Amino acid sequence: MGAMEQIIKMAKENNGTVTAAMVVAAGFSRGNIKYLVDKGMIEKSVRGVYTLPGIWDDEIFNLQNRFKRGIYSHETALFLWDLTDRTPNKYCMTFPMNYNLTKPKQENIRCMQCKKEFYDLGITEAVTPGGNTVKTYRVERTLCDILRPHSCVDIQVVTEGFKRYAARRDKNILLLSEYAKKLKVERRVRAYLEVLL
Repeated sequence: MGAMEQIIKMAKENNGTVTAAMVVAAGFSRGNIKYLVDKGMIEKSVRGVYTLPGIWDDEIFNLQNRFKRGIYSHETALFLWDLTDRTPNKYCMTFPMNYNLTKPKQENIRCMQCKKEFYDLGITEAVTPGGNTVKTYRVERTLCDILRPHSCVDIQVVTEGFKRYAARRDKNILLLSEYAKKLKVERRVRAYLEVLL
């Protein structure tokens, strides 16, 4: 199997999407991507991300490929964890404190920043509606984040998020309490849990 067939196979195995990084990591040159685009066998979605023709463009996946240090958080994480019905009109990502936010802001991303010890806290993966895997914060970390003073999340979204969490079988109250303590929102988390549990 030649390089072109291998790249197409990689895309098929990855929900119709392939990145330049994946192609290079597999030992193929970027020139192969250009050839496939010129022949109409794959389409350029955004810089470094390519899809098979007719594949739905997964904006959530594309943005994280462009901004690898960005972790989906707040309302976007609630959406990925099915804790809200609201599709975000602006995706929210958390970046390390010293990260330059100029480019993400140009892409209409709502940017949050936090210290190193909080940035790494609770990073995991979730699947986008397009079937791709992205980095986001755990459900419990997300619930704490939306209660923090600078989050500016609508109270209805917060309430719905906690209601849906309380109904989940996989809820981890111990972990939620641990994150609440670290992120200094213990009192607010307790107030929601006392009503719902």
